Amino acid sequence: MEQTFKEFAFWNHSLPLEERIQDLISHLTIEEKISLIPTRQAAVDRLGVPAYCVGGEAAHGVAWKGEATVFPQPIGLACTWNPELMKQIGSAVGDEARVFYQNDPTHHGLTLWAPTVDMERDPRWGRTEEAYGEDPHLTGKLTSSLIQGMQGDHPFYLKMVATLKHFFANNNEVDRLTFSSSIDPRNMHEYYLKAFEMPFVEGGAYSMMTAYNSINGTPAIESPYVNQFVKGEWKMPGFIVCDGGDLSQTVEYHKYHKTHAESVAGALKAGVDCLTDEQDLVIDATREALDRGLIDEQDLNHAIRNIFHVRFKLGQFDPSENNPYAAIPSSALMSPEHSKLSHKAAQESIVLLRNEGGLLPLSLKNTESVAVIGPLGDIVYTDWYSGTLPYSVTPFAGISKKLEGSGRHVSYHSGDDVIKLKTVGSGWYVVAGKETTAPLMPQPDGGNDKRALFKHTDWGYGSHTLQSIANGLYVTANDELTLHASAERVWGWFVKEVMDISSQDDEYVSMKTWNGHPIRLSTDEYGATVLRGSEDKESLHDTNFTKEVVSDGLAEAIKAARENEVAVVFVGNSPFVNGKEEVDRPGIELPPAQVELIKEVCKVNPRTVVVIVGSYPYALGEIAEIAPAIIYSSHGGQELGNAIADVLFGDYSPAGRLNMTWYQNEAQLTDFLDYDIIKTNRTYMYFDGKPLYPFGYGLTYSEFNYNNMIVAKSSYHDSETIQLEMEVTNTGDMVSDEVVQLYVKALQSRVKTPIKQLKAFRRINLEPGQKKKVSFQILVSELAIWDVTRDRFCVESGGYQLLVGSSSEDIRLDTTVQVTGEAIPHRDLTGMTYAENYDDYQDVILDECLEGRTGVRAVNDQGWVVYHDVEFKKTVDSLEMRVSGGIAGGKVELRLGSPEGTQVGHCTILPSHRGEWSTVTCDVEEGLEGIHSIYLVLQGSVSISHFTLSS
Repeated sequence: MEQTFKEFAFWNHSLPLEERIQDLISHLTIEEKISLIPTRQAAVDRLGVPAYCVGGEAAHGVAWKGEATVFPQPIGLACTWNPELMKQIGSAVGDEARVFYQNDPTHHGLTLWAPTVDMERDPRWGRTEEAYGEDPHLTGKLTSSLIQGMQGDHPFYLKMVATLKHFFANNNEVDRLTFSSSIDPRNMHEYYLKAFEMPFVEGGAYSMMTAYNSINGTPAIESPYVNQFVKGEWKMPGFIVCDGGDLSQTVEYHKYHKTHAESVAGALKAGVDCLTDEQDLVIDATREALDRGLIDEQDLNHAIRNIFHVRFKLGQFDPSENNPYAAIPSSALMSPEHSKLSHKAAQESIVLLRNEGGLLPLSLKNTESVAVIGPLGDIVYTDWYSGTLPYSVTPFAGISKKLEGSGRHVSYHSGDDVIKLKTVGSGWYVVAGKETTAPLMPQPDGGNDKRALFKHTDWGYGSHTLQSIANGLYVTANDELTLHASAERVWGWFVKEVMDISSQDDEYVSMKTWNGHPIRLSTDEYGATVLRGSEDKESLHDTNFTKEVVSDGLAEAIKAARENEVAVVFVGNSPFVNGKEEVDRPGIELPPAQVELIKEVCKVNPRTVVVIVGSYPYALGEIAEIAPAIIYSSHGGQELGNAIADVLFGDYSPAGRLNMTWYQNEAQLTDFLDYDIIKTNRTYMYFDGKPLYPFGYGLTYSEFNYNNMIVAKSSYHDSETIQLEMEVTNTGDMVSDEVVQLYVKALQSRVKTPIKQLKAFRRINLEPGQKKKVSFQILVSELAIWDVTRDRFCVESGGYQLLVGSSSEDIRLDTTVQVTGEAIPHRDLTGMTYAENYDDYQDVILDECLEGRTGVRAVNDQGWVVYHDVEFKKTVDSLEMRVSGGIAGGKVELRLGSPEGTQVGHCTILPSHRGEWSTVTCDVEEGLEGIHSIYLVLQGSVSISHFTLSS
């Protein structure tokens, strides 16, 4: 800090924070304020304010800045069910972020975008690896602890800042830039918002990112729920940022505004403080918004106040000796302690799914030979938001290290074919270039060249990769769609290493590039014949190839499995194939080639262990019964191989638990884009079918008894805390963790409530024979449902079953307590009723109402909503509605008892422009008295905001 800057009060660290922020704002010019709205915030040299880069990734370690400690993917971290471990990981991430920042504070910021808190109500989401599962309590607890570790525990200074993403109802990639999630009040308050509340209120997060999607018709970047809940009810003290490029996408994809200036104004007014888009675009659009009067200087001040509330607490304007986090040494980056923590996290994340006959753990002393088999057996994959691995231990390497010495043998066989491709007609073989810059081309004498050999991996769903045997690099397409064997890994926003290789008949194959262009022979600029994707996708003429199998991968795997004592088959996914950001999964099954590999290996070796290394839950079909032992691990970071080897050979007893339901097949899932988990019976809370593996499931190498559950008392008021205690005993002969889970079920309710719902959990470690008391405390208020009749949370009076067990289905102890809360009264529709507060519906969605709240609109021109248990204490004869006719207008019918019940009124609604709402009134023909179910049947493009029945 220059001496001349000390005259400004905001540099005086002894002053109160708000006084310092206000002083800084008072010295900024309009142009300087504008320059601080983008994520790349400009320096204000005359005040000594340094440039600062908001953003960066830290999903499971600091990413995109260079080598850093890499932890398991978030889906794996969630399987640890260990908040204490999460806090340690968060602290490690914060330490390493500080090192990068201290080395280059201009480019390496401390406000990093993690964790992902999105609710994973559907496993087909392409970004399932990034989040913490399908349950809001588990997600909230784990991310809260991670955040606390990241941000540190100093009373003033922050180690770094966690930015929660993506707010909210974001669980699909298809049409993500145009799609609107339809979220009714119960789903919103009980599920989607609940996941974000705890990381703010308990975790203390200082930042958040909005989502790309719309919510009930309003782009998330302008959602009123940011101000209402995040900044209002939850009192988040920091700043909100939009997702990358979303400022411009609101104009270009959502078509919500015509100009970027309007988009800036909408975002700032809605509570977004910092805009992630091209720096010049943000600055120009903000200036235009000011010039047009869409925003004023106070809007900029409000955003800058939130941004600098965080920057001051990061210590950017204080002497380094005042800030304990400024002294974190460079040696913290990739320290041995962080490596051990990554190893521990990988161990704790592993889930034992099946162990028929006690095959596992394998005996280290008595195992002389192991065949490691499968495409995931000798590789450690990173994903889009991974850091750069400082080192990696593959499963093959980890197992080999475990068995090294004493003449024991470990071999690896990928199960992939090694092939040659020969052009039809000329009969020339395709060879890789001698240099990586040289393209693939047919060569007359190529059949005897090692460069003609390619390892072929079939990832299912039409996705394949080819890897050159000669140089070990993957075949990829350049910008001109010419193929080269030049990629070190399968990676990228556009994954150009993926090809579609399809059999045309028993003899021929055709190939397409990653973006669907048929691969043909073409002449390049030097006159050479090369393999290139044709721009003419529609042509009926494709270049065919013949495929010669030089080495039959399946046959080699079978031979290895037969000749070794134990076969360990590693299957799963590449994080960049068949599911990633912008690409949802085409299905939830393992690739057919992997299924065949498992089946054939199991046939010849009864001591076969299947290890699924994947970013998602899978449907396993017959594999779930064929394989005697099955283990699941996410892509586990740098220590993946060591952790898996520890579990296989009993140096560590697996105790991970699934953070999501594993379904038997995709038929058990409903419409991917339907976000109503209650009506569609989604997640373990409402799913009434038989899953493959339930939420919370996981086996151990030991056995645990649950006994002597004691509840402090049998009845509670809604302001009290339920206290319970039980004993857990390790009755096995191995030290092991156990995850004790507490679920609650309401025994009666006005509405459909969860079959059971997680309310508390604890991961404990027990020696053989050891007994521990485990206690839980639950606020009775946590049993509340959202009461649509009165627009608030409500704890209903009645019995609540407390269920304690080892998974959501493996319940060991239960008891019932009585709660004195409320009885929800009969509905009263004679006051203003928001249409979204229905009890049930059919064929409607929630859409935007610019007057506040949301509108209910029919899809496919006809739908209905119903309001049950409505009491009319006196006769009513009039229906008044606030409506928008939409492009076609339509009609609203008032019916009793059912959508086809007695019609007692109807209103015709005229067409209207977007955002135009009007009040219409119609007669109720028969009058209404008594208790009824009231149906509003919508026809055409009509939306209803609110209505009143009156006399």
